[in-house]
Amino acid sequence: MHVPLSPIRCLYRAIDLYGKKLGLVCGAARFTYAEFGERCERLAAGLLSEGVAPGDRVGYLSFNTHQLLEGYFGVLLAGAIVMPLNVRLTPSELTVILNHAEPRVLIYEPDFAPLVDHLRSACPAVHRFVETGEAYEELLSRGRIERPDPMAVDETAIAELFYTSGSTGTPKGVMLSHRTLYLHAFSVAAIFTHEDNSVELHTIPLFHANGWGRAHSSTMYGIKQVMVRRFDPAHVLQLIQEERATGMSLVPTMANALLNHPDIGKFDLSSMREINLGGAASSPELVARMEKVFPCRVQAGYGLTETSPVATSARTKSTVVYADEEDRVRHLAYTGWPVPGCEIRVVDAHMHDVPRDMQTIGEIVIRGDLVMDGYYREPEATAAVMSGAWLRTGDMAVWDDETYINIVDRKKDIIISGGENISSIEVERAIFAHPAVFECAVVSAPDPQWGEVPAAYVVVKPGRQLTERELCDFLQGRIAKFKMPRRFVFGEEPLPKTGTGKILKRELREVFWQGKDLRIQG
Repeated sequence: MHVPLSPIRCLYRAIDLYGKKLGLVCGAARFTYAEFGERCERLAAGLLSEGVAPGDRVGYLSFNTHQLLEGYFGVLLAGAIVMPLNVRLTPSELTVILNHAEPRVLIYEPDFAPLVDHLRSACPAVHRFVETGEAYEELLSRGRIERPDPMAVDETAIAELFYTSGSTGTPKGVMLSHRTLYLHAFSVAAIFTHEDNSVELHTIPLFHANGWGRAHSSTMYGIKQVMVRRFDPAHVLQLIQEERATGMSLVPTMANALLNHPDIGKFDLSSMREINLGGAASSPELVARMEKVFPCRVQAGYGLTETSPVATSARTKSTVVYADEEDRVRHLAYTGWPVPGCEIRVVDAHMHDVPRDMQTIGEIVIRGDLVMDGYYREPEATAAVMSGAWLRTGDMAVWDDETYINIVDRKKDIIISGGENISSIEVERAIFAHPAVFECAVVSAPDPQWGEVPAAYVVVKPGRQLTERELCDFLQGRIAKFKMPRRFVFGEEPLPKTGTGKILKRELREVFWQGKDLRIQG
């Protein structure tokens, strides 16, 4: 029998098997899965009353809240496409996206009321703006849909539309189908903690890359989900203690912020079972530091919005024997190996596999159940990243005979100095190993002799001091001489980041290439 695949089935599994169980915690609000399911059905009825039709987009301007999680399912129950928006985008950036996607309804938190005042006139395609609070609850009071027949769902229909972060250029709308999301939920559940007594902290913004699949997989397994509205290290540590959280996902900048919180030792973190790092390259030093503080598995992973997003995990593989403790930690910090339902290769410009020697650099290409259906209304952009059934990621990596992948850089971030390819990630990992470094980024800077050279931005931990000479001495022997940064910018302010915590290298690189005024040491 062929039963259509859809995240809607994740919701009703939770209702049927865990209806009486506490399923969602959002500040003072607490809902069982039965109550959560009813709210999703009422949201669907309210959207239908607003004229939302199959295929219409419903946008969200929201931090992590129960209303946004309800949208993950309620919008789909209405036959529409849920479109969470990056809340850190500028008004002009949001205007471009909204006028491109043309959602019929935009649901927003009161924090964004001033912004919405601008969007009302700038985005005429949006028919209704609904503020969470009284207006949202009134929308839910208009009725409740009947439980849909799962056989009536079109699994190939688009269910989610996520616009890329824009860290590499103009945002593009990634289309994810019902089928893709359902299979991705199983892939995530297969490799991450999925016991039904788990407690998941939603630390990753749900407006980013399908919430890393945790919204669907956690619901499917009846896991208690705790919303972290905005990431604050003290608040996250407090929630781990109070809710006895067992798992969370972090980008490296989040993990670093937790590790450097002055009161981290005052919290009970013993409930944690698993922490997953992604969104940017992790270093062995970061993994080792996390393991010392959190009594649980800590492992890196990799994915893109275009892959729903989780494509790999650096989880333990039984066929790999570690040479020593350093080798074990290094493997946990790797990009990892493919999740179920995903094929990955590292190829040259002609789509031929590069040698599996952990030395030869190629581009990661991905094929599988979790790859997007394409970019919304942009067939040419879609064709540009597809080679047949393979998605060209633009991420440069090496691999081994166990299919462990390790990213060395984005294609655009590789520094070519005097004909030598330099991985900015490799240099960043070496710098981050210094105990006085809070965070860092390495970009290219123009050079009359070598064409371009590495330039390092270094943020020093509070109360610590670090000079260029001290750092260069530390790097001696860790990286080759030609990889050594030739320019340094030291500071105490955090580096600019996207709404998902990725460091905006493009902005940092422009400082050098566009001749902007910035003090540089050395």
